[in-house]
Amino acid sequence: MDNITVALPKGRLAEKSFEVFASCGITTNIQNEMSRKLFIYDHENNLNFILVKPSDVPTYVEHGAADLGVCGKDVLLELKRDCYEVLDLGFGRCKMVVAGPLNKKDNFLSNKRVATKFPAIAEEFYKKKGENVEIIKLNGSVELAPLVGLSEVIVDIVETGTTLKENGLTVYEEIFSSSARLIVNKASMKTKSDRVKEIIYKLKSAI
Repeated sequence: MDNITVALPKGRLAEKSFEVFASCGITTNIQNEMSRKLFIYDHENNLNFILVKPSDVPTYVEHGAADLGVCGKDVLLELKRDCYEVLDLGFGRCKMVVAGPLNKKDNFLSNKRVATKFPAIAEEFYKKKGENVEIIKLNGSVELAPLVGLSEVIVDIVETGTTLKENGLTVYEEIFSSSARLIVNKASMKTKSDRVKEIIYKLKSAI
């Protein structure tokens, strides 16, 4: 049986991934080891799990350090890594949106500034709309940008929208819906085909 390495994003997506993997018999429930380790080996099922930053999952998969990975659709669209997206796992649902101050929702600016952690997604979205914008890359707390005059709007991922409301912001437009996806290294799909396809089949049956 081929040894398989799975890259999981630290946090809630990893917890949910372990639940789904365990529910369909891919692995035993080894969530209790998550808080102590970055590398977990399931001897019984010949699986390695590595816990990494969400944005690093596609990199590990693309370069073959992991055969499989779980990451959000938003991360895939932003990074455009060279790997197969094979399955929508159905959890971790959220939306990529354009948001800004409630009292300026209907204002049109031809040269607006857009603060975001997702510059590639934001740039492509506004390019398709034919709008000329300045993209300002931030690494966190993008909700602050319109409040202090750094930008007119933000492009960000939201789940409930509570954080937006708490900061006096509202959704202007929805760009796309996101959820956790199973991705596969292209070489692994060929060299470990039987094992990879078995895992995909079991996951597909469980969701």
